[in-house]
Amino acid sequence: MELEKSTRPWGRFEVLQETPFFKVKCIYVSPGMRLSYQRHEHRAEHWYFVQGEAEVTLNGAISHHVAGDAVTVHIGDLHRVSNVSDREIVFIEVQTGTYFGEDDIERVQDDFGR
Repeated sequence: MELEKSTRPWGRFEVLQETPFFKVKCIYVSPGMRLSYQRHEHRAEHWYFVQGEAEVTLNGAISHHVAGDAVTVHIGDLHRVSNVSDREIVFIEVQTGTYFGEDDIERVQDDFGR
């Protein structure tokens, strides 16, 4: 089975595995870019950083993370990953919950007008 791959203005992602109970992605964020500040109604996300330096905004609190760090985003939490370095960020995202579609994103702020 071929992996689902998707390009975004901030980088790209690959779906590594998807079941009715969880979804696993590998997410790549280009230098200087950031994802939208968003929340989900139906899923939690668990991030494991494997490369680069990330700035994470979680419910308004900002923290910095490097390879080996993990972050948990609960259902309804406002969250964002920003690449604050000149090297690509790579992290593994494990989604858990009841629905994993890309339309379960409520964007509060987005650099790309989505």
